[in-house]
Amino acid sequence: MKNLSPRICVGAIAGAFGVRGEVRLKSFTADPEAIASYGALTTEDGARSFDIRITRAVKAGFAAHLTGVGCKEAADALKGTRLYVERSKLPDPEDDEFYYADLIGLSAVDTGGAPIGTIRAVHDYGAADLLDISLSSGGELMVPFTRKNVPIVNLAAGRVIIDPPEDMADD
Repeated sequence: MKNLSPRICVGAIAGAFGVRGEVRLKSFTADPEAIASYGALTTEDGARSFDIRITRAVKAGFAAHLTGVGCKEAADALKGTRLYVERSKLPDPEDDEFYYADLIGLSAVDTGGAPIGTIRAVHDYGAADLLDISLSSGGELMVPFTRKNVPIVNLAAGRVIIDPPEDMADD
């Protein structure tokens, strides 16, 4: 069984916004503004913690003030920083909903049970989520994360069943 991560990535800092220390914030939460309601968010290593106050919506996210960030240079230095929250502060996923962090590392098998590989990432390019699978045979396979292509996700067993379209080729 896969151990569920105690922390979930809920956003990322895309750089400075303006000259007074605001950051451009990308939210990965279902309700994008909810990112500010979970309390302090931490960096991936847990070394820094930030309280967030959203100031306004901007293209592809929000402008926000973070505690301890008071100038453009400090905001720029955080560009690319991913922000995490304790899982216990997030709502439990509904049936057939999953946190990306819980999918990464799961084994992928075909409908007959034969190993395909391991999920190494989940990408969201806007149209549909894609599972990035590192193939057991080498290479990778991108599979749309839909019920048709991924009919079963079994977190307890640590695997997903993949039924990719026949025309889908691995790289």
